[in-house]
Amino acid sequence: MTNYPKIGIRPIIDGRRGGIRESLEDMTMSMAKLVAELYAKELTYSDGTPVECVIADTTIGGVAEAASAAEKFKNSNVGAVISVTPCWCYGSETIDMDPLTPKAIWGFNKTERPGAVYLASALAAHNQKGLPTFGIYGRDVQDKDDNTITADVREKLLRWGRAAVAVMQMKGKSYLSIGSVSMGIAGSIPNPDFFQEYLGMRSEYVDCSEIERRIELGIYDKEEFKKAMAWVDKYCKPNEGEDFNPEHLKFNKEEKDKVWEYVVKMTMIFRDLMKGNPALDKMGFYEEAMGHNAIVGGFQGQRQWTDFRPDGDFAEAILNSNVDWNGLRESIPFATENDTLNGVTMLFLHLLTGRPQLFSDVRTYWSPESVERITGRKLEGKAANGIMHLINSGSSCIEASGAATENGEPAMKRYWEMTQDDAEACLAATKWHPAGREYMRGGGFTSKFLTKGDMPMTMCRINLIKGLGPVLQIAEGWAVNVDEEIFKKIDMRTDPAWPTTWFAPRLTGEGAFKDVYSVMNSWGANHGAICYGHVGQDMVTLASMLRIPVCMHNLNEEEMFRPSAWKAFGMDAEGSDFRACSVYGPIYK
Repeated sequence: MTNYPKIGIRPIIDGRRGGIRESLEDMTMSMAKLVAELYAKELTYSDGTPVECVIADTTIGGVAEAASAAEKFKNSNVGAVISVTPCWCYGSETIDMDPLTPKAIWGFNKTERPGAVYLASALAAHNQKGLPTFGIYGRDVQDKDDNTITADVREKLLRWGRAAVAVMQMKGKSYLSIGSVSMGIAGSIPNPDFFQEYLGMRSEYVDCSEIERRIELGIYDKEEFKKAMAWVDKYCKPNEGEDFNPEHLKFNKEEKDKVWEYVVKMTMIFRDLMKGNPALDKMGFYEEAMGHNAIVGGFQGQRQWTDFRPDGDFAEAILNSNVDWNGLRESIPFATENDTLNGVTMLFLHLLTGRPQLFSDVRTYWSPESVERITGRKLEGKAANGIMHLINSGSSCIEASGAATENGEPAMKRYWEMTQDDAEACLAATKWHPAGREYMRGGGFTSKFLTKGDMPMTMCRINLIKGLGPVLQIAEGWAVNVDEEIFKKIDMRTDPAWPTTWFAPRLTGEGAFKDVYSVMNSWGANHGAICYGHVGQDMVTLASMLRIPVCMHNLNEEEMFRPSAWKAFGMDAEGSDFRACSVYGPIYK
């Protein structure tokens, strides 16, 4: 049974006995129960399990009860705390003092009791002690017997909760690098200090030779391999795409069958290296059975491996998807070319949403003029201002095809919301082309699909800047449809064996979002992590918890939810974010 990290709920009360405390007990504890019910209903861990909450045994009116709650939380694997109160309480005597836990306070807006006054006092105490805390206060006054959660409070409770759960799930886990730096890509250079200090994670490393060792010595589940090949025979081989290699580089059928077997074994081995596998323990491979406690990983591939062995494209695509030969299951964020920074961005998005992620090159900006010149046709609709061509041979979940639907519209669904029909639709929409052997001499198979529009999407990227640290870029927009003839002509100019997503960011007319060209020109690296839905605001909240400033976004600044201390660093939201993150520094340093 999994011991999930939990949210601790602290009901704070005016400690004065003789009438005041007694009159507030039921109301205060009721607020705590309302939050617990909301989180259990609306929030999940990344595997779909409802989030668990722990409520303090009593209301907290002073230091002794605060200490008692802290002890209970410590013994209950609580990793984030939210305090709730409808009234005045004693600020510094009742606050949570753990510097490693994300914090929030909900002060009920009722005129009869000054919950807002406590909220302001407690936030001031946190800020004075260097403990960034999110403040939640409803816009409209409620009656004293009205314990409903208003829409604006609900939104902030959930936004904080999603980010807090993401932070908790990362802490103590690992990023697994299989191999090292791929082709000099900066994001592929693992930075252990970033993972340790900002995320509370380990950086784990395994040489690519471990893949060959496990295949040669048979360190994989043989029965599962048979099951996997039967699944591949049913769903993948019949959808094998055209081989675009020149004749002298084409594999024959026998050679391709051997490649299929190899890439399936690679997929199993990648997963086993990350998560472990009890089946290996039964085979006598006790060390290999344990895995590396990894929640995200990446594979170097190019060049040393792919110059003589099949590439990781199939493995990366399947791991990032919601389905394999074992059925529907949680996707595993996995980066091609071991781009650790893109991999961890995928992880953020996955933990916030529970959805599979798309990993892509931010390949080409296509202006309306260029499209018309090349194809003789015009871009229309959301694509009319130009499009970004997102394309990569590796870590693209098959759900990015948009073949599954949510409320009748294309969507990248959470695995526990998918049906077998959804899974088969995504598999049917995905071809598997033989890898281009001028690039990947050892061969392999690459997923190929065209993403359906008009799915809402958010493209993000973390970059490391010398002297500054990590920064986050966010671009909300849409996957868009384009004329089929446009797609055909552009597809043949790039790599027709790779999956394609046409992305149109939402423009603001200013700065990096003045136009689509500016978005492309401002992007900080060659890769981007792309998630279904407009989740930029959740990413802002998560980033502030982790003390990572946002350097580029197309969001409404009035809706951004950051710790209250950020307001003390100036009235410009972007600048205050940078200053606050610099002063507080990473959580785990």
